[in-house]
Amino acid sequence: MKLLIFDVNKDDFEKKYPIIQDDFVIISDNGKIKNCIGCFGCWLKTPGVCILKDSYENIGELLSKSDEMLIISKCCYGTYSPFVKNVWDRSLSYLLPYFEKKNNETHHKPRYKNQFKLKVYFYGDDITEYEKSNATDLVNANCINFNITDSSVSFFSSFDELCKEVVI
Repeated sequence: MKLLIFDVNKDDFEKKYPIIQDDFVIISDNGKIKNCIGCFGCWLKTPGVCILKDSYENIGELLSKSDEMLIISKCCYGTYSPFVKNVWDRSLSYLLPYFEKKNNETHHKPRYKNQFKLKVYFYGDDITEYEKSNATDLVNANCINFNITDSSVSFFSSFDELCKEVVI
């Protein structure tokens, strides 16, 4: 299974990508995602599942079944858009509350043995080299945290340009 996360209006996305393969699960902004409240309920009360019920509570489980995750996000000051950042926050249940050392840094242990590929496509007008560097560093940090061994990061000046070059 592939997980596709995007922050573009769903109608605009479907105009550019009218046919998506059957093995994709799509996470888009329906306007109802709640912010992670840092309660650790996904670790302690309902392991692997967020306690906030808003149709985004199973992101950790989806990651555990994914072979690949694709993210399409506006590059906002060298990071993900607010919606995509919120999805990352809500995927905390993919990890365990226990720590281990990776690359001489402290990180959470993975809850699942599953490993998946990550492809991140950033779009936006006038993304600076500094923002590109920060965004790439962020994706690399996410890869360490989520035990991702294969990743790529690409930048496009607009969503339209991204659609011309990226086949989903």
